[in-house]
Amino acid sequence: MSPTTMNGSGANGSSAKTAKATKANIGVFTNPNHDLWVSEAAPTLESVQKGEELREGQVTVAIRSTGICGSDVHFWKHGCIGPMIVCGDHVLGHESAGEVIAVHPSVSNLRVGDRVAVEPQVICNECEPCLTGRYNGCERVDFLSTPPVPGLLRRYVNHPAVWCHKIGNMSYENGAMLEPLSVALAGLQRAKLQLGDPVLICGAGPIGLITMICCKAAGACPLVITDIDEGRLKFAKEVCPEVITHKVERASAEDSAKAIVASFGGVEPALALECTGVESSIAAAIWAVKFGGKVFVIGVGKNEIQIPFMRASVREVDLQFQYRYSNTWPRAIRLVENNVVDLSKLVTHRFPLEDALKAFDTASDPKTGAIKVQIQSLD
Repeated sequence: MSPTTMNGSGANGSSAKTAKATKANIGVFTNPNHDLWVSEAAPTLESVQKGEELREGQVTVAIRSTGICGSDVHFWKHGCIGPMIVCGDHVLGHESAGEVIAVHPSVSNLRVGDRVAVEPQVICNECEPCLTGRYNGCERVDFLSTPPVPGLLRRYVNHPAVWCHKIGNMSYENGAMLEPLSVALAGLQRAKLQLGDPVLICGAGPIGLITMICCKAAGACPLVITDIDEGRLKFAKEVCPEVITHKVERASAEDSAKAIVASFGGVEPALALECTGVESSIAAAIWAVKFGGKVFVIGVGKNEIQIPFMRASVREVDLQFQYRYSNTWPRAIRLVENNVVDLSKLVTHRFPLEDALKAFDTASDPKTGAIKVQIQSLD
């Protein structure tokens, strides 16, 4: 929209620059009973119009596009992910982009009308992970959508300006995809992928597909992606014609690994990027990689799993894990802006915010063929 500037009273009594907001703030909620509904959410429309709840360093973002993550579905269906438990009414969503419609007087780097992608974490800036630049390990992080911190699936959100990244003329849809892209970039950076490495991607869900796209851009070859779903493998081939697809059959981890290596033409992968968190997939990846190879686990799995310890031991396989991301958003924006990676094909379904329940039903039903479902509020 074209912002209409007016004045509002900030939390410190100073004048906050705000844009015209006319619709009530609504959000997508779940609870411990696994209900899912759309209802009024904070901040209220009146508060947004006046800018009265903005704190120092914050802006108000009118959220335009939000992707549904597997974790959102998991919180709805199962009520928890490990120790992260839904204990009350809880707003979902953390893959979002939108438009700045209010700016606290203390903020100088953003203006009303700026298009931004929202990095959904607020850190303490005091603990060792924060002070050493690995703020994804912040000991007191507020990660939006992780209980009890409300998420971004709302029409309006107040958020620190430092975690709102300018995206220029990028579409809101692509801006929302920067969050899962950040997950893939964090994995590639720590896994230390090198030009010409044979790479195995385990899992052709959204994160696996984005990781595949990044690996192709980084010069991995040959590149193999696995999944149990032929439809997703077909989709992977459409997105990246150079990738070799491999359908996972029911077999032992050792036999699965032999079949995977055969798909590589007999070449053992130097790196496996495991994007499912499934025990059998991690085990097969350990069996598949070369001596001195690496299995880098991006996916989220059960609290405890079994792994082929001696295979990893005698083959000196490095096993690494990932938790979210840090310092990835500027890199992600450059990659999309310069067409190094193209994420546009991954958004397969779009719903208005008012139809969020249909969006979640679509995202959670494998029969729909959905890859990334986005909920949008574009007016």
